[in-house]
Amino acid sequence: MNRKQRIMLIRIIVSMLLMAVLSAIPTSGILRFVLYMIPYLVVGYDILIKAIKGIARGQMLDECFLMAVATGGAIALAIYTGSGDYTEAVAVMLFYQIGELFQSYAVGRSRKSIAALMDIRPDHASIEKDGQLERVDPDEVGIGSIIVVQPGEKVPIDGIVINGESSLDTAALTGESMPRSVHEGDQIISGSINMTGVLRIRTTKEFGESTVSKILDLVENASSRKSRSEDFISRFARIYTPAVCLGALLLAFIPPLAAIISGSAPNWGTWIYRALTFLVISCPCALVISIPLSFFAGLGGASRAGVLIKGSNYLETLSKADTVVFDKTGTLTKGRFEVNGIHHGTLSDERILEYAAIAESISTHPVARSIQQAYGKAIDRSRIGDAKEISGNGVMAKVDGKSIACGNERLMEIVGVTPIHCHSVGTVIHIAIDGEYAGHILISDTVKEHSKEAVEALRKAGIKRIAMLTGDSGKVAGKVAAELGIDTVFSELLPADKVGKVEEMMEAKANGSKLAFVGDGINDAPVLSRADIGIAMGAMGSDAAIEAADVVLMDDDPMKIATAIRISGKCLRIVYENIVFAIGIKAACLVLGAFGIADMWLAIFADVGVMIIAVLNAIRALFIKER
Repeated sequence: MNRKQRIMLIRIIVSMLLMAVLSAIPTSGILRFVLYMIPYLVVGYDILIKAIKGIARGQMLDECFLMAVATGGAIALAIYTGSGDYTEAVAVMLFYQIGELFQSYAVGRSRKSIAALMDIRPDHASIEKDGQLERVDPDEVGIGSIIVVQPGEKVPIDGIVINGESSLDTAALTGESMPRSVHEGDQIISGSINMTGVLRIRTTKEFGESTVSKILDLVENASSRKSRSEDFISRFARIYTPAVCLGALLLAFIPPLAAIISGSAPNWGTWIYRALTFLVISCPCALVISIPLSFFAGLGGASRAGVLIKGSNYLETLSKADTVVFDKTGTLTKGRFEVNGIHHGTLSDERILEYAAIAESISTHPVARSIQQAYGKAIDRSRIGDAKEISGNGVMAKVDGKSIACGNERLMEIVGVTPIHCHSVGTVIHIAIDGEYAGHILISDTVKEHSKEAVEALRKAGIKRIAMLTGDSGKVAGKVAAELGIDTVFSELLPADKVGKVEEMMEAKANGSKLAFVGDGINDAPVLSRADIGIAMGAMGSDAAIEAADVVLMDDDPMKIATAIRISGKCLRIVYENIVFAIGIKAACLVLGAFGIADMWLAIFADVGVMIIAVLNAIRALFIKER
């Protein structure tokens, strides 16, 4: 508990003890009134102050105003009737504050999971100068700088390990407790904690563009994006509160006035008591508090599992998804390509690989990087002349004055060269030199360890259709799809074709259902934006993909997609449970209160009791069982 919560708990305990003492002491008249006002003010003075401030600002139709009117009216009624029964007024305020304490504690619990992410913000970066480590602000470190991360320190900026090996604690980023080993040449993301060895890292991004900065930005802005359910509750409260206040006034005055008109004696005390009971019952705090809290807890639970959802509106949309469409490379597969052979070469394998590596050096595609890695030598960029990348097809460049075309069969058609088909399964990169076919390079990618389990988990989570989009050949795509059990495959697609396929599937899906697209590359950004819900791989995914996505998986594990869907489904079930429960109980008690069947004690349950139950139910959204 924080300091504010501890003070509130002390006030509640003191008030309860005073009530217990007063119930054992026979008092009457002014002395009884003064003594009972002590526990009333101890527990409720802040509510009365807020109510007065609200009236002064003209904003008096909130819970504090309702509590002040209801309890103040009950006190006035006790004085008017001479009963001296101030217990109900104190009890209403006391139980309301107990409910507020529960709500504050619940919000605190869900905030802790968000706050754990805030702890990943680095305080400094260490740069080596003249043999000494100098601490600087991470914002001052440029791309390509060499930073040193000691054991126990946070990695401040994304980069590549150039020296050292260590284990990293990535729990705050991914929700995984197992340390991750890194060695020279490995990419490393900011926000993780270096556990063992000293690491020297060459930065690949500025601090503002690093993973840690983007995560914090996503978390800090998530609560600003409200779901339709939250907007409904806000609109409902704005109409509901003045309506019930008017209803209470009519209940207090219409029956007595009707009795006067008919010549009967007006029973003002009875009807005012019923109106006050009606007010206490009608307080909408169970809905106003528990619904946003449910979404907040859902976002917190997702972040603990290594899934960042950018707002409760996306959480609600994700719960309605029945179709999931995957990009292949880097999403279902590792995106770590290896050259497995060079076939039908008209030159030596070394020469073909050299030309291909130099031409592909203008591209950041994983295939291009694998060719350069297989070449294994520094690229002399002075050998490159005119060069351009043809999206989805490959690259064309001048190397040593020769025209090099390096890409798929469509690129060969563009340059007027007839390729030789490869009978092996894998990604085939055809090479043409000066308009003549020179051979092809066979490259293969491997499926991620959990991809098959992820597909099975999605079906268990209620996903009806799973599809895969890829620019690879039909043979490669079909092999991956068969291995993973994917329903539908669309292969040999350009980035623009992927958008078209997603739009076709969105038009064909059932009303009310949603389509989720999962990708990681720059060319996936348009599709992530176009889908009902975009899910990006956050650890090694491109900045454009993370920016365009609505959900980010922090460890690139496709199993987390099913986790996110289950979290969203559980959160929405809790929201609907709270709406039905709160409105149902309140509606029944309002009718009973209007007819005088419900007294102030039942009103306390209908208000505070329902709120506590709804809040406790909302906390469940924080917890999700991993499967």
